[in-house]
Amino acid sequence: MAADESQPADHTVREIDGRRIVFDREGFFEDPDEWSEAAARVLAEETGLVRITDDHWRVLRFLRDYYYQNGRAPLNKKLRAGLGMNISEIEKLFPSGVKYGARRLAGLPNPKSCM
Repeated sequence: MAADESQPADHTVREIDGRRIVFDREGFFEDPDEWSEAAARVLAEETGLVRITDDHWRVLRFLRDYYYQNGRAPLNKKLRAGLGMNISEIEKLFPSGVKYGARRLAGLPNPKSCM
C-alpha cells in the first residue's frame, strides 16, 4: 500500500486489481464508484475474511443499493428489515463488524463523512 504524493496526507491511494483507488485514513473508499468485487475480496482478506459467501455478498449489495437510492447508509433498523437478519447475525459475518467490516467492504464512504 503506497501513498500517492498528489493526494492529501490523510488519504492513501492503492492499486487493487489494476485500479487506483483512493481511501481515507480509516480505509474507507473516498468514491464508492471505485468499488469492485475484486476490491471487496482484497479488503476482506486483509480483515481475516478468507471467503466471501452468498450471505456476505447479500449484505454488501444491500448496503450499496441502499446507499445509492438514499444517499446514505441504512440505519440498523433498515438493515435488519431489508436483509431479514438481526444485527448480531450480520456482525458475525464480518470480523470488523458492520461499520469497519461490511460498510468498508461495500465501498461506502466513511460514516464520519456521510453525516
